[in-house]
Amino acid sequence: MKKKIMTVEEAIAPIKDGAVVMVGGFMGTGTPEIIIDALVEKKVKGLTIICNDSCYPGRGVSKLIAEKQVKKLITSHVGLNPETGKQMSAGIMTVELVPQGTLAERIRAGGAGLGGFLTRTGIGTVVQEGKQVIEIDDNKYLLERPLTADFALIRASIIDKKGNVYYHESTRNFNTIMATAADTVIAATEKIVGVGEMDPNIVMTPHIFVDCIIEGEKPWQI
Repeated sequence: MKKKIMTVEEAIAPIKDGAVVMVGGFMGTGTPEIIIDALVEKKVKGLTIICNDSCYPGRGVSKLIAEKQVKKLITSHVGLNPETGKQMSAGIMTVELVPQGTLAERIRAGGAGLGGFLTRTGIGTVVQEGKQVIEIDDNKYLLERPLTADFALIRASIIDKKGNVYYHESTRNFNTIMATAADTVIAATEKIVGVGEMDPNIVMTPHIFVDCIIEGEKPWQI
């Protein structure tokens, strides 16, 4: 069995300047804080970050944004973080705003190997700009392309040594689909257990998707 348990420094070593990185979480809930902190310390830059939101100051991806390590942000919401708006207006960081359901489906499509999907969300708005419009039965749909990444950074509550993941309640959010849509998946967790100790009925991300495991997430920082 491949050794997956690593230090955070070992796990993020392959993440270089310009990488495309998915980060799980919803307003910081379910975001792997110890990995974000390590990337800040590493000073990797020019990142493209795919995430639900840019969080609020002092949590999650906001720490990378504050250090100007993000070149492009693909997200559904930026209103919690004033720094995101400042960098967007100043041209320091490009922000692609995607309706939340569309964002989730684009990631899921990437993980499933689909070429895209059709949706009516965004028809007649700025979301439509630059996208192919397809008409079916007198209804117009946007063709939305899949999203994939070089790395996905996810947060587990419990993970076994093989890499099977359990997420506690709402920490699950974007983590499950992001784990399918990246070349390398790094999971930070509160607790590691032995193989066979976890009830298979609670596994939410199978071990086949997980490449690296890091222990040390704080249970109260979800």
